Amino acid sequence: MSYLDPPPLPAPVVVTKDVGGYVDEYRARTELYRAQDREVRLHECRSACTLALSLPNVCVYPNSLVKFHAAYDPRNKVVNWEETQKLFSTYPAPVRARLGTLTREYKVLSGAELISLGVRDCNEKRILVAKAAPVPEDKTSLAKIVQGMKSALLTGSEASRESVGAQSAAPTVPVKTQPVTTPQSAPEPQTADIPLPPARPEAQEPADVPLPPRKPTSIALAQAQIALIPPAHRPMQGSARILPDRFTPYAYVIVRR
Repeated sequence: MSYLDPPPLPAPVVVTKDVGGYVDEYRARTELYRAQDREVRLHECRSACTLALSLPNVCVYPNSLVKFHAAYDPRNKVVNWEETQKLFSTYPAPVRARLGTLTREYKVLSGAELISLGVRDCNEKRILVAKAAPVPEDKTSLAKIVQGMKSALLTGSEASRESVGAQSAAPTVPVKTQPVTTPQSAPEPQTADIPLPPARPEAQEPADVPLPPRKPTSIALAQAQIALIPPAHRPMQGSARILPDRFTPYAYVIVRR
């Protein structure tokens, strides 16, 4: 992207490679960027493009290249020293000191050198600073501004007395003052003593209640369980067990009366 072909606002002007041209065109474009507070980022900039260094929001990269030379007439290649001096005076003072003078041959400064001379690094975040309006050099304009600020700080009565001055002093009107009595606050009502509820009786420990006697085994239930045992495994009436329970497939039910 060249210096003369900017993107739409508010995007910054990124100059990838600009070989320069007529100084008048670049000067007009520079003033437009100055009025727009436009940021200009330089990668490679030559000849009349170096006018961008006069902008407050210009920046370079450490690997940028900026090439300077004297302005000349493209028809006969003769150096225009008046235009060269105008071009040279737009550079920052440290840059002018490093260049010394402009000649027909290129003088190249890298971005790292320009950053060391005070030009902002594009890799750093831009810091916006509010600028105050310049103080007018005309004493009459300065006096009017001071008088306007002074009048704005004064009240209406004080301003009128100051404008009259020595002609007549405004009589002061006595102001009657009357002591203001504050009404006595009514006494706060006292709260009546409310009796507390009676305390709850302590819980009594449960008494030891005897457990009921164990119920006997139901004979009908025992007979029903015996009926579920196959006949071959039922014990004979009046017989005693020989093998323990682990050798018998069924556990016999003993009926107790």
